[in-house]
Amino acid sequence: MQSHSAQFHAAGKVDLDHIYTQPDPRAYFTTLRTLEYQIPQLAKAHFARLVQELRESRRVRRATVVDIGCSYGINAALLRCDATMSELYERYSGDDAGVARSTLVTRDRQWTRAHTHPDRLRILGLDVSTEALGYALAAGFLDDAVNADLENGELADDQRRVLEPTDVVISTGCLGYITERTIARVAAVPARPPWMAHTILRMYRFEPVAECLAGLGYDTVRVGGPLKQRRFASAEEQANVLDTLSDLGVDPTGWETDGWLYAELFVSRPRGQLQ
Repeated sequence: MQSHSAQFHAAGKVDLDHIYTQPDPRAYFTTLRTLEYQIPQLAKAHFARLVQELRESRRVRRATVVDIGCSYGINAALLRCDATMSELYERYSGDDAGVARSTLVTRDRQWTRAHTHPDRLRILGLDVSTEALGYALAAGFLDDAVNADLENGELADDQRRVLEPTDVVISTGCLGYITERTIARVAAVPARPPWMAHTILRMYRFEPVAECLAGLGYDTVRVGGPLKQRRFASAEEQANVLDTLSDLGVDPTGWETDGWLYAELFVSRPRGQLQ
């Protein structure tokens, strides 16, 4: 897979950008299924626990979650519909892979309505992909969305209004492509600083994000051990990533050397609210 004419990002990961700009998630799931991509599933319980802790701490009945780099609303589908990645893989790369987009949207809206608990949480998406956000909204996975590149620009007033109710910020996989600039711009919007949980590949450094959040009044902890993100797409990608890890002084033995990309989970709360 991806062994010939593959393109790579600066840190060595294979370039899969094309799967995030299609009119529906079929290319996304078909491609990532072969790589056993699973980080949203592994992070799901951590995210759900953080949301519940915030609801209890702040006495919030219905928490508002912002998923940075949400693409097609995967985390939203997992959290609000209690879906699994296996179910989503089957939905979009199984027997119905050839149906029209409109059929997918109708099916997904019905499924979302049948499985959503509207009193528990509200989920907003932030992404640079107009196509992915459009599908996530049409399918009902997201309640609202902001289509913006916060690495290179500020939020517009109407976008700030969308994000103002934010209680919790999550992300799986976008850190490394985005930086503390995006995180800081999102954190600055709500009146009360949101709680956060981010997964980041071990080939990237979380320290700049943690330092930025510390300056905004946050404490950050790493939770648990490394989490499998996906299999390497090729031996070349693995070699590239092992080189990057070596440059960072990260020992890949027993982790990335075994054929998988691994991520770590970091939770950040306003100072004095870590549990």
